Amino acid sequence: MVSPGSWLCPPGWTGVVALDGAVLATVPSADLIKPVRGTLLLDIARTGIDLALLPPQLPALDVLGPATLAYLDAGDFVAAHTEGEVEGLPAGHHDVRELVASVDQQDAEESGLEEIASTAFAIREGRAVIAAAEYQAWLSMAAHLFVLTAPGHRGRGLARRVASAAAADAMENGLVPQWRARPEPSRRVARALGFREFGSQISILLGR
Repeated sequence: MVSPGSWLCPPGWTGVVALDGAVLATVPSADLIKPVRGTLLLDIARTGIDLALLPPQLPALDVLGPATLAYLDAGDFVAAHTEGEVEGLPAGHHDVRELVASVDQQDAEESGLEEIASTAFAIREGRAVIAAAEYQAWLSMAAHLFVLTAPGHRGRGLARRVASAAAADAMENGLVPQWRARPEPSRRVARALGFREFGSQISILLGR
């Protein structure tokens, strides 16, 4: 599929999603259809679906992922105790922006919080927000979660609590929570909440 502005990847990139045995790929221009499709078909025939094998076989200039994709069913939800601790903050709140500014670029990009304009579910220490989660609705079906904890406060279960509040809100609004993660600690948080991994996603910036 040719889609320069695809939600699967950054603008101008190639995005590939493998989900429950199916594969969807988008490219920014028609001239990339043949090489991407050919490489995908060859890899599937040889090894099944392993998105990590794609970049070395293509003229990749940059790569994001692969990352796992996990989804949460209401019956599997293991809610964290959040009463009286997690507060809702309006979109673009200054204190959430301060949290994003306090981490390095890699953590900020992994969290995705700086790109989302939705209610934030946050935990404070004093006046500072030390953990926050937001979500973005996709296709009126899924709610993609974004979570970030300040470096000095990790390992305390804060990510699980703010993510629990965001996931609960998403399900109350009729959406299926989605979690995309590369680091293992992030995957552990998702599993603790009841998310199940069903696929993976990769974004590739291709040269011509």
